[in-house]
Amino acid sequence: VQPDMYPGNCWAFKGSQGYLVVRLSMKIYPTAFTLEHIPKTLSPTGNITSAPRNFAVYGLDDEYQEEGKLLGEYVYDQEGEPLQMFPVTEKNEDAFQIVELRIFSNWGHAEYTCLYRFRVHGKPAE
Repeated sequence: VQPDMYPGNCWAFKGSQGYLVVRLSMKIYPTAFTLEHIPKTLSPTGNITSAPRNFAVYGLDDEYQEEGKLLGEYVYDQEGEPLQMFPVTEKNEDAFQIVELRIFSNWGHAEYTCLYRFRVHGKPAE
């Protein structure tokens, strides 16, 4: 979401629940998603409680669609690598140009949640 990975240079939203809708440059058949946060070692506080924890990804037909097609539900592991990849887990035959990342919780930060990078991987639709 930001061009670099410096601590604090993230897209933060208030609380532990929020969402991000991304329009891709073309329609794709999604295969996986990558979520990235800074490692604990780079955090000034020594923890990454503002990292997303439970989240889901949806494919949307247009930006006005209320409920998209669930592509998977995941947990970002705060003890894991900073960059974590999550395969599409829900069977899906559709191609999407719009993808929604929905965050349900973070690792305990009371005030905000920080998103550093979110990537969508897939095969271009013909």
